[in-house]
Amino acid sequence: MAMKIRLARGGSKKRPFYRIVAADSRMPRDGRYIEKLGTYNPLLPKDSDERVKMNVERIQYWMSEGAQVTDRVSRFLEAAGILEKKTRNNPKKALPGQKAQDRAEEKLAKDSTEAPAEEAVAEEAPAEETANEEAPAEETANEEAPAEETANEEAPAEETTKEEAPAEEEKG
Repeated sequence: MAMKIRLARGGSKKRPFYRIVAADSRMPRDGRYIEKLGTYNPLLPKDSDERVKMNVERIQYWMSEGAQVTDRVSRFLEAAGILEKKTRNNPKKALPGQKAQDRAEEKLAKDSTEAPAEEAVAEEAPAEETANEEAPAEETANEEAPAEETANEEAPAEETTKEEAPAEEEKG
């Protein structure tokens, strides 16, 4: 017979109260148990002595008989200094669940499809401003040096991008 020391829930709806019991592992959670070993009232403050009450001698007896302790009861026993603290490693504890991750991906995809249209409008306005600001500078340069005019005509795309880049940096 596999024995467990576990919590059996009592109390009314939304007002939980637990008994710490030694029970056959095949019995239902709130069903038949062999011995009541203590109580746990989660509604009380954490520093209250009444929150967790245990009959330590009987718990040690059942553990010596081979009873397995559930995780929640083992935490109570660790807090009381009866069991050694286990090192628990749950690196995914703070991560959102699968559905929340799916919703976040959908929202990101939706935002990324809408964002380029908004960014394009935002980018066009500064580009027009920089073109207006640079036009007088280009005209004066062209009037002063006719040799540069031929260079601008041969490769206008390269030079305009080179000239626009510093103008954008100066604004930022």
